[in-house]
Amino acid sequence: MQSVTNTNRVGLTLADYKGSPSTLCDGCGHDAITSQIIKAFYELGIEPHMVAKLSGIGCSSKTPAYFLNRSHGINAVHGRMPSLATGAGAANAKLQLIGVSGDGDTASIGLGQFCHLIRRNLSMIYIVENNGVYGLTKGQFSATADYGSKLKSGVVNELPSIDLCALALEMGCGFVARSFAGDPKQLVTLLKAAASYRGTAVLDIISPCVTFNNHEGSTKSYKYAKEMDTPLQELGFIPFYEQITVDYEPGAVQDVELHDGSHLRLKKLHADYDPTDKVLAVNTIHKAIVDGQFLTGLLYIDEKKKDFKDIMQIVDEPLVNLSQDKLRPSKEIMDKIMADLM
Repeated sequence: MQSVTNTNRVGLTLADYKGSPSTLCDGCGHDAITSQIIKAFYELGIEPHMVAKLSGIGCSSKTPAYFLNRSHGINAVHGRMPSLATGAGAANAKLQLIGVSGDGDTASIGLGQFCHLIRRNLSMIYIVENNGVYGLTKGQFSATADYGSKLKSGVVNELPSIDLCALALEMGCGFVARSFAGDPKQLVTLLKAAASYRGTAVLDIISPCVTFNNHEGSTKSYKYAKEMDTPLQELGFIPFYEQITVDYEPGAVQDVELHDGSHLRLKKLHADYDPTDKVLAVNTIHKAIVDGQFLTGLLYIDEKKKDFKDIMQIVDEPLVNLSQDKLRPSKEIMDKIMADLM
């Protein structure tokens, strides 16, 4: 009897979206995130050769090797991934960009690059695999480690943490979400929404380090995250190519249409939280920090914000495909430009 292989809408199997075997520690939260990236891209039917994977330095930045082995990829200098992403996006606006970074790569050496990426609003998924420690250099506190949390050695963090979601909101990011590597259903839905969003989509994902930061006293451990996780909403995603159906009671759901026609359905769990209200999002995040809450879900979305391509008037056709007559201005055009500068 011939076996039946499941394929997605572009005729590819789940195996076509996988990468090399992981070399990370068994149980690492990063591998759980990788699994959901594979699932999200497969279910959306995104063609791997139209994806560019980017990363910096750190355990998290190794993970693009573990998914979409048919896509483009580059491992950047520590903290400098956003610059390369901007170049790739400018050269070929048709590429789906996904950047995978860590709390060290983003919140320390790459903090300036992260802020300016958000200012530019480049269309890309920007994932922070956040474990609160530097896993490649033996588990020192990172800039996202919560005040008062402990290392395995008993050392207590005396410095305030950087909340990357709060920072992204303050910088004007139009898609900000937080999730947990141990919540695959929520995470895969957020990844699908981020892939359909036009602009910088920041996903801060708590991803426990089983070697250095999964013990009692850690606020980035599996146990702590599971106990303290407070979802803002139940998430449902309807791609642009599927028929939209109503599956919640009227008034209990908020529907957000994304740029490509996909829909994100938000069933409120946390009071009357509205993720399109930026002031509410900022206040809610800061209150959660004070209360020691771990809020997950879609924190904020602005589906009408202009992205880098529109701001810079980048053409749809990849620059590499443009002919010389389109790339080289005529003498008349150059004379006009020079006259305007006089």
